Formats: sequence, C-alpha cells, structure tokens
Amino acid sequence: MREFIKKLLPPNGWQVPVVILLGIIIGLGLYIFRISNASSYLSDNSETCINCHVMNPQYATWVHSSHREVANCNDCHVPHNNVLNKYYFKAKDGLRHATIFTMRDEPQVIFIKEEGKEVVQQNCIRCHEKLVTDNAGIARFETSKHFRMERSCVECHRETPHGRVNSLAAVPNAQIPKLETVVPGWLDKIMNKSKK
Repeated sequence: MREFIKKLLPPNGWQVPVVILLGIIIGLGLYIFRISNASSYLSDNSETCINCHVMNPQYATWVHSSHREVANCNDCHVPHNNVLNKYYFKAKDGLRHATIFTMRDEPQVIFIKEEGKEVVQQNCIRCHEKLVTDNAGIARFETSKHFRMERSCVECHRETPHGRVNSLAAVPNAQIPKLETVVPGWLDKIMNKSKK
C-alpha cells in the first residue's frame, strides 16, 4: 500500500499535507456555518434576528405590535426590488452584524444605519402606497401628496412598530422564544464540566 501511495505522489509529497490542510479548513468552515446557524439567515423567519440575542428588545416590541400579523423583519428591513438585491443586502448587513457580535462590540443603543433607513422608507411606501397617494381626506390638495411622498414615514411614525426601544436594557424581562442550541452535546458537556 505504501508503495502504491509513493507512486501516486511526486517525490516531494506535498499533496498529503495540502489535502489535510484543505480538509481542516473546509471542516472548520462547515462547523462555523452550522454553529452560527447561518442557514437560518436565508429565511424570512423573524426569530432569525434574535440568533445573537442583541435584537431581543426589537423582537419583543415587534411581537407586541400590529405589524406582527402582516410583516416579518425582512418585510421592512430588506429591499424587495429584486431577489439578488435582497440577498446581497441581507448578506452584507448580516456579516456586519455577525462581526460586531463576534467582536463583542455591540453598542448599548442600537440605531438603524442610513442605508437601512432608505430601505425601510421604500418598504413603508411599498406596503402603504394607497395611504400615501390615494387618501381622499388628505390628498385633495396636489401639494400635500407631493409633500407626503418627499418626507420620511418615520418622521411621524417613529414608534412604529418598535416603540421607543433603542437600548439593550430597554426591555430586560421581554418574553422571547427559546432558541434551539447549535452547540453539539459533546461540546456542551465539556464546557459544563470546565465551569464546575
């Protein structure tokens, strides 16, 4: 068998260490993908947003809002103009969030970035366009329609749907779903033994 392997490999035999190294890198990549629950970010499930527990106050306030019945987190916070842009935005924003969380650099008060504000504005209009353009009580003056289309929805509806929540400590006793652990049982046993 050893002679057969020697015939397959060139004299310097560099392939075996490279294959082993590639196997380790691919294995670690797959393990990190699994333990970070990365596949859940491909869905529109709102519980995905609390995988890292930083968004608990936002999730808890959304659950108690009227938007819970008609919209998930992605309906408001991700572009819907095309599928590629949706997943590009999710990947870019998700990697930024994952990096911040991994580096333990979460701000105490969470504010949406400018690009996110633009996406939320577009999605407000996408869902509520008739309220903005066809509301007979308000739209009887042509100037008011233009004025409403130029303003940001959150200027008046700042507390929709999250209320005044910005701080990680704003809703300390919030009822949120218990997420399934992604830590393998054998690793959990080792970690619990080291704590004792």
